[in-house]
Amino acid sequence: MFKMGISSRNVVEGTARAPHRAMYKAMGLTDDDLSKPFVGVCHTGNEATPCNIHLSGLAQKAKDGVKDAGATPREFSTIAVSDGIAMGHEGMKSSLVSREVIADSIELMVRAHQYDALVGIAGCDKSLPGTMMAMARLNIPSVFVYGGTIMPGMLDGKELTVVDVYEAVGSYDAGKISLEELKNIEDNACPNAGSCGGMFTANTMASISEAIGIALPGSASPPAEDARREDIVYETGKACGRLIELGIKPSDIFTIDAFENAITMLNAVGGSTNGILHLLALANEAKIKLSYDDFERIRKRTPHLADMKPGGEYVMNSLDKVGGIPLIMKKLLDNNLIHGDALTVTGKTIKDNLQNVKISAEQKIVRSIENPLHNVGTAVILKGTLAPDGAVIKTAGMEMTKFTGKAKVFDSEETAFDSVAKGEIDEGDVLVIRYEGPKGGPGMREMLATTAAIVGQGLGKKVAMVTDGRFSGGTRGFMVGHVAPEAFVGGPIALVKNDDEISVNIEDNSINLQVSKDELEKRSKEWRMPKPNYESGALSKYAFLVGSAADGATTDPDNFLKMSKHLRDNMLTHID
Repeated sequence: MFKMGISSRNVVEGTARAPHRAMYKAMGLTDDDLSKPFVGVCHTGNEATPCNIHLSGLAQKAKDGVKDAGATPREFSTIAVSDGIAMGHEGMKSSLVSREVIADSIELMVRAHQYDALVGIAGCDKSLPGTMMAMARLNIPSVFVYGGTIMPGMLDGKELTVVDVYEAVGSYDAGKISLEELKNIEDNACPNAGSCGGMFTANTMASISEAIGIALPGSASPPAEDARREDIVYETGKACGRLIELGIKPSDIFTIDAFENAITMLNAVGGSTNGILHLLALANEAKIKLSYDDFERIRKRTPHLADMKPGGEYVMNSLDKVGGIPLIMKKLLDNNLIHGDALTVTGKTIKDNLQNVKISAEQKIVRSIENPLHNVGTAVILKGTLAPDGAVIKTAGMEMTKFTGKAKVFDSEETAFDSVAKGEIDEGDVLVIRYEGPKGGPGMREMLATTAAIVGQGLGKKVAMVTDGRFSGGTRGFMVGHVAPEAFVGGPIALVKNDDEISVNIEDNSINLQVSKDELEKRSKEWRMPKPNYESGALSKYAFLVGSAADGATTDPDNFLKMSKHLRDNMLTHID
């Protein structure tokens, strides 16, 4: 039933491969098992985070699906960093790095053992794009499946997520709640397994996995501990077997139309700004040309439909109850806002997959096209004298469109957080956190601990933040990230001084440092590149290889060559 000439035959056929077959037989495989295509079943299960704690169990269901499709599953796992637990300290520098390690490790396992196809199961923020990047890179029949969202916590009739705990820390520091109240929020926010419940990065990328066609329809929204989750993972295993039969590869699915569908979904759900970074990285692996201009072009034609936390009211479980991602896609399709002819892992098109989806008017979570939360999408690209290569801001839940204030400059997240915790931030300030970019951190840390503390203190609508680092999908407020070029390579953000005026205008997509060109040139001549924070190990290697956030912060050689020229130019005058 399968198209032969598949890679696993290099490992198990012929007399020279008797030792290889012997090792497989030591693991219980029979000659019949060895005669079938091999499907790698990769998961990111570990005890680092509730997002991943259950994934090894789900992998068994995927293996059952692979077997029932007539193939032989081979389970393996890779790392996954818990963003929530790594947040707010040095550990967050490892988070984005883990995306590359996940993609690299899956690639190595598949190439080493010559697997014919891949099922990828992932739960926490970087494991989703990392797994999809490996699929694009390997270009063997592949299906992605999300481990599922956590159920919301409940306290006094209010739904909670982990972001509520971060914001409660700020409220406690400001004297707005007691230690007992903080402890009650902590104890009730995260009740079980699954990824953080709002439209944060994991749920954003899960939504995108359906829109881009690499995951089964309806697979993104059911909670981790819902009985349907096991059925979805089983069907994912079966679907992967069908893809081998059909000869459908990621290159057939990851087309420019598919990426446009993904960007549309990112904006329609009010998703995380990390979605921009990850889609750029995934497009790079898929050899699709994607730029900030594409994000802006599609954003401006896409209404924001889903009223999701952190900018809105609801969590992923609530969206699931009214129809999940297929409901949103159906509304977009009916209004010609997504490409219905894009191929998916079902072997059918988006339009075919959505044929039987019904739209109910009796729900408040997903708005109609005619009555959206915002007329245009919320993942906004900014450019200007402070970010010539671009920066990003999420406008979901925001009321302001402009902010001008005086810079308060910090050269690390820790010093900024300490200042916030001590009550040293005033209304009208623009916090500038720099040297936290892909190279400078390295690893482009998320700033949720700091942004949540600001919101918790009641300053969310009164101050702004600008950084060459990133924000969690749980961040809300007037927060600009991904500033490029970053400070470490001498970008304008490295030249900002305390009390400089910074203006951000979402209406005209601008972010400007109100300092004269002559003064900036003077400061640039005086600027010196700092020493790297790490001189050995994985973080040092990453810093050496990583490119700009504007290109997805990948370790692709082309990005490195572009960045290294910029570094060489700076090295002539800017290194002590």
